Amino acid sequence: MDIFWLGHSSFRLKGKETAVITDPCPPDYGYAAGSLTADIVFVSHDHKGHNYLAGVTVNSRALSRPGEYEVKDVTAFGLPSYHDAVQGKERGKNLVFVFHIEGITVCHLGDIGHVPDAKLYSDIGNVDVLFLPVGDVTTINVAQAGEIMRRIAPKIVIPMHYKTPVFKGALEPVDKFLKESGAGAKEPQPKLSVNKVTLPAATQVVVLDYPRK
Repeated sequence: MDIFWLGHSSFRLKGKETAVITDPCPPDYGYAAGSLTADIVFVSHDHKGHNYLAGVTVNSRALSRPGEYEVKDVTAFGLPSYHDAVQGKERGKNLVFVFHIEGITVCHLGDIGHVPDAKLYSDIGNVDVLFLPVGDVTTINVAQAGEIMRRIAPKIVIPMHYKTPVFKGALEPVDKFLKESGAGAKEPQPKLSVNKVTLPAATQVVVLDYPRK
């Protein structure tokens, strides 16, 4: 399976049979994702930077509600959470998506704004690849991101939702999280190719590059 970062919280996961896109964002966020096609699109919440379905041709389903789903060869769970630390009173609700594709368990935390409680951690379960927001400001802070990473203990962590040279919003850059987590400096990769055999034994942080105009 190949994983590409499309910018912000949006990724494209391409398996042999199924293509998945998470949280599609509009072109005015600065990222050049281009014309996209996917079998499944996950939308964590109904905010502009995460629900740009107009930019994706969806072959099967767009999923934006809690529940259990089976689409093609993918099993997915939408788990309720919040976009803030006060049960959604400031920024509303958020969905954590856990899905299984080609034998790999992936978790996309969306714009989670709080540390999960015991039930949410239990529902998330064992994770191979974790998409983790690390830009602070409108989601969890860097210390909380590190705590969540250590608690879930995935094989691979891919940071998302942080400030880049093309994104003009008020987020922190990824360097702060890399220092906090002890991962050190990382050279962005154009994509990550992964399967069950190549998963690392201990947690690794992988920084992906984004498409430029």
